[in-house]
Amino acid sequence: MSDAHLIQNEAQLRDLIGEANEVIQAKVADTLDSFGRDFLERCPFLVLATSDASGALDASPKGDAPGFVLIEDDRTIVIPDRPGNKLAMGHVNILSNPHVGVLFTIPGTQETLRINGRAELTQDPELLERLAARGRPAVLGIRVHIEQCFFHCAKAFIRSKLWQPEEWGEPHRVSFGEIFAAKTGADADVARGYDEAVQTSYRENL
Repeated sequence: MSDAHLIQNEAQLRDLIGEANEVIQAKVADTLDSFGRDFLERCPFLVLATSDASGALDASPKGDAPGFVLIEDDRTIVIPDRPGNKLAMGHVNILSNPHVGVLFTIPGTQETLRINGRAELTQDPELLERLAARGRPAVLGIRVHIEQCFFHCAKAFIRSKLWQPEEWGEPHRVSFGEIFAAKTGADADVARGYDEAVQTSYRENL
């Protein structure tokens, strides 16, 4: 189905949304300042966006205790990678295309911190020990060389009421077992066993 109203160039886009003013443009820096450092030291959660050489995208959540991201210097951070599903989509992307975007959030804080830059993967044993959690070193480190760093305003969180528990409704349950069964034709016992294995991994393999 064709869309006669597609926006196909930046001029059309700017006609619609306008230009960013000088104050907004000035907030984008290429280093981490004291405000950004303070935010990262309090931050327990991020989303890492990567793409492969062809531009196909992946966005991966990562989280741990506040301050789990290591600040090496004003232009460099390291994100620890913990045991996971081994799909490694983001890791493989970084090997072919180092450009990444990272969105950092703090529960209850409506502003977010955004960092764009170039990433590399490291298995430096001393660094992985520095990134250790719960008595185990990180599996690897994702080092991001900062090219853009800036705070994003609160409008998305205000509109979504993300930090307002009274607006959440009932928790949504995701059953990997039921998803697996639907795709493979497995029976309910297999689905239940799959879900139990997932819950065990949550408890033991953090």
